[in-house]
Amino acid sequence: MAKGQQLEVLNALDVAKTQWYHFTTIVIAGMGFFTDAYDLFCISLLTKLLGRLYYTDPGSTRPGALPINIAAAVSGVALCGTLAGQLFFGWLGDKMGRKKVYGITLVLMVATSIASGLSFGSSAKGVMTTLCFFRFWLGFGVGGDYPLSATIMSEYANKKTRGSFIAAVFAMQGMGILAGGIVSLIVSAGFESKFKPPTWNEDPVASMPPESDYIWRIVLMFGAIPAAMTYYWRMQMPETARYTALVAKNAKQAAADMSRVLKVNIEAEEERVDHIAKSEKNQFGLFTREFARQYGIRLIGTTSTWFLLDIAFYSQNLFQKDLFSSIGWIPPAGEMNAIREVYMVARAQTLIALCGTVPGYWFTVAFIDVIGRWWIQMMGFFFMTVFMFAIAFPYNHWQQKENRIGFILMYGLTFFFANFGPNATTFVVPAEVFPARLRSTCHGISAATGKAGAIVGAFGFVYASQEKDPAKRDHGYPAGIGKKNSLIVLGVINFLGMVCTLFVPESKGKSLEELAGEIEDVEDDHRRPA
Repeated sequence: MAKGQQLEVLNALDVAKTQWYHFTTIVIAGMGFFTDAYDLFCISLLTKLLGRLYYTDPGSTRPGALPINIAAAVSGVALCGTLAGQLFFGWLGDKMGRKKVYGITLVLMVATSIASGLSFGSSAKGVMTTLCFFRFWLGFGVGGDYPLSATIMSEYANKKTRGSFIAAVFAMQGMGILAGGIVSLIVSAGFESKFKPPTWNEDPVASMPPESDYIWRIVLMFGAIPAAMTYYWRMQMPETARYTALVAKNAKQAAADMSRVLKVNIEAEEERVDHIAKSEKNQFGLFTREFARQYGIRLIGTTSTWFLLDIAFYSQNLFQKDLFSSIGWIPPAGEMNAIREVYMVARAQTLIALCGTVPGYWFTVAFIDVIGRWWIQMMGFFFMTVFMFAIAFPYNHWQQKENRIGFILMYGLTFFFANFGPNATTFVVPAEVFPARLRSTCHGISAATGKAGAIVGAFGFVYASQEKDPAKRDHGYPAGIGKKNSLIVLGVINFLGMVCTLFVPESKGKSLEELAGEIEDVEDDHRRPA
């Protein structure tokens, strides 16, 4: 697309040098993602504690564990809410505007984070029911942040560094995962230091002091703090110029908003905006043959790769504590008290996040506008496949205590290449390759398909990873295919992700309108003689 064919206000955004407003947008949108990741992943640190507190039978020879249906619900219900929120708020972001919907999701996250920590009930079932209820609506708010944050950042960014800016927003997910581990470490260490409970083997009752119930509540409620801190700044952001000009068709407002943001004078091109709006190319909707013809392959690519990625990614994240236990990195439950177990699980996740998860995100930020989205995604899926198979096939070798460090290294590398790979690019690309009037909706559909994969991972892996030997299974869990075979399946899923990446377009260095084909033909039609 020639430069002269782009609207002046959009061209000004595309060619703008990196400025302070870029960084403030990254922080404002990124803190939402920080909260999202914290809320979604911190529960995996607390499920063993919940099992001890609410499902330990008197006289039992080992600590209690959440029944399989309760464990699956507690771990996965927020993902179900997230899926629904991505679809609903993604659609709403295209109908009402990105900014108007942005504040709603944040308020919902703050309220439900606090409510989750205050879950109540006169029985274990009652507490778990209210916890699941509030976490569903927490996930609903989290889901809205996905399409809105990605779309807002893509529409504010310049085309030269747009990938890095969107990836930087998503990289806050890694910081949220890390923060979940750190907060759990601090809270559990503080409680253990104060109450000094014995191990389960020494005194089962005393190993679970009543104050342990505060730990999971404090950790869950902490997620409200970063979300609340960014509410004011979200409300001060102007609506994106691309929504205002191309969707709301208000050329004057778009020019005024971006003149203030960019600190330059921008002409309001009302006539050109009218021509763009009236073009047949900008009229068809999502469920039309024309959309399927122009964008169908792209949508297949963005949805399928995100679906496959999240099966593997969430399986690893939500249940890595079980893998650590199987190789002896976390001591047997009887050798710890309830508080110490939270500390040990959090320490394991924090180490993986610090060494593998977080660096991977920032490698993507550094190289996505150099290497390109497509190559990073293909490379990530490839190495995830390689390292998953390297863990799975010699699984018995990694279970030996002397090989523990090797297992952690290999496992950490799968996270590194997930984040320096498809976990970041599947978030970036859908925010770039669809037209403005459907951008938030299509990102929401892609993200929701990903969360469908996460639900498969969260609910399926807890069953599938159970060993055939009853002595090696968790309480009440039926026999599955075992951890080794589950990891092989995840490796195959990663390979399929490589295949589906062939449907994903490269968007590096192009304007959003060029990628979506929104303006070029409109301008040609306008110039064509009658």
